Amino acid sequence: MLILLSNDDGVFAPGLKALHACVSADHECVVVAPDRDRSGASSSLTLDRPLRWAEQDNGFTSINGTPTDCVHLALNGLLDESPEMVMSGINLGANLGDDVLYSGTVAAALEGRFLSRPALALSLCSRSTVHLSTAQHVISEMMKNIEQLVLPSRSILNINIPDLPLNQLKGMLLTRLGHRARAARPVRVTDPRGNEGYWISVVGKGEDAGEGTDFHAVKAGYVSVTPLRIDKTHYDAFSDVENWLGDMQ
Repeated sequence: MLILLSNDDGVFAPGLKALHACVSADHECVVVAPDRDRSGASSSLTLDRPLRWAEQDNGFTSINGTPTDCVHLALNGLLDESPEMVMSGINLGANLGDDVLYSGTVAAALEGRFLSRPALALSLCSRSTVHLSTAQHVISEMMKNIEQLVLPSRSILNINIPDLPLNQLKGMLLTRLGHRARAARPVRVTDPRGNEGYWISVVGKGEDAGEGTDFHAVKAGYVSVTPLRIDKTHYDAFSDVENWLGDMQ
């Protein structure tokens, strides 16, 4: 089948190259990715300027926009043929728990929610490329059975692969999203010209990270596989909000 590949680390990222290498062995792939690192872009769209594309020497297409821009354009006019599914990654760095709120990797997959097959967001839990081959093996194994994966419409799978040699992986686990503690305070800085600013600091550690969560699975040496959905409606809060609204009528 035809698969659209994208990411948030940029069109020349080693993880994207590795993803293309393992998926294109058995499927036709087209790559549309940001022209630079757009980590943390979430599902933002560029609405204040035109987006432009360029064909790179590696055969990939770059867009001067966000991961969501890339997939949106690819699925709505840039490509001659519509892909059957979207795969985003391989991100260098985990996307666990609350990370999915900010992740450009997850956002690129989410933009593929209208297609006939579920989208995959793929992350290696490391900033290093040492164990990219482990991630490639996991992805190749998943793709062997991808035809049997049937999920409700507008679903994606968020997949996090431990930073381990292949022979140390313990397997795969179906998980839920954990939750992080509050992030560290931004770091105030002053540049050489005396202008003040802030660096966003590191994410919080796993707070809800017990058994069954993606945090726990990865820490224990398992690949975490978490189904995500677009509907963020908090159904359990309906009665509380209904009572509150009733008090105002």
